Amino acid sequence: MPVERHEPPSDFVCSARGCRSRAAWALRWNNPRLHTEERRKTWLACDPHLAGLSEHLDVRGFLRETEAIGVDEVLVQHQAS
Repeated sequence: MPVERHEPPSDFVCSARGCRSRAAWALRWNNPRLHTEERRKTWLACDPHLAGLSEHLDVRGFLRETEAIGVDEVLVQHQAS
């Protein structure tokens, strides 16, 4: 069954409260009580906030995948704008 992806915002800013740093990681998650197995929500994380955001999702059983955001994704997002 294919995974339904909801892409991160084009500005690639870390999702941690108050952080405006460029994100380097995409944390794909879902809440199994609310979302189908295929649904993925995305939080973005800079290097300093990766562990904290991952732990927050993981202890709740929500974290599904963690993917590095490469330079290519940033270029594609800016070209599409």
